[in-house]
Amino acid sequence: MDSEAPRLELVVDPARPTGRTLLAAGVEQSYLDVSDPRHLHFEYVRRMAAVADLAAPTGCPLDVLHLGGGALTLPRYLAATRPGSAQLVVERDPAVVELVARELPALPAGIDVRVADARAALTRAPSAGYDLVLADIYRAARMPAHVRSVEFVTEVARTLRPDGIHLVNVTDLPPLVFARVQAATLRAVFADVCLVADRRMLRGRRYGNVVFAAALRPGRLPVARLSARAVRDPVPGGVLHGAALDAFVAGARPATDATLAAR
Repeated sequence: MDSEAPRLELVVDPARPTGRTLLAAGVEQSYLDVSDPRHLHFEYVRRMAAVADLAAPTGCPLDVLHLGGGALTLPRYLAATRPGSAQLVVERDPAVVELVARELPALPAGIDVRVADARAALTRAPSAGYDLVLADIYRAARMPAHVRSVEFVTEVARTLRPDGIHLVNVTDLPPLVFARVQAATLRAVFADVCLVADRRMLRGRRYGNVVFAAALRPGRLPVARLSARAVRDPVPGGVLHGAALDAFVAGARPATDATLAAR
């Protein structure tokens, strides 16, 4: 690891001895229960898992591309809940891959991990090859510009099957300007988009995570069932879709490679 790379460590959760938190420069990146891959500690991971659960009949294997790996929480969850799934994980930091491989349990069958930049890997991915593409791409606490543009999202859409779903985790703080731009960016490419977040965050009261789900086919997203799941979560969430998402976007413009490069 070079001198500019963040310090990585896996620490034991004092409240749950089987829990491990991956930290980068002291910032929480991932959490894994080494004895129970179905246990999801972070609320945003539960929200992403909820969409994955509702994307296809229970237990049906899926072809999944994960952009951003961390401790491989969601790949392990999907391997447990959808046995036989074929999953490719792209993680840019070889130190993360090495630490996770050394300190955490061996990966279940069907999960392949590659060290690469997410966008570079995406351009090499097959067209219509995946049922799910999940993006959780951060360097410390920042989402790199080259993975949040219309051009990047267009490449994601190319790799999805007609009924496929794209999931994105973003972090933001009031007044959620970044999330509004991400919503506009996804809507420039996908026909059906919704977001899920803590209700307090949607009211502008806290920093946190916003999970977006996007689909190529209109009406594809299981919005009603997702709303019911969000309400029952230990951290109750709200879903914005349709007119509510229109109001949320409120004139925000999509981000492009050109506009991001100009900043």
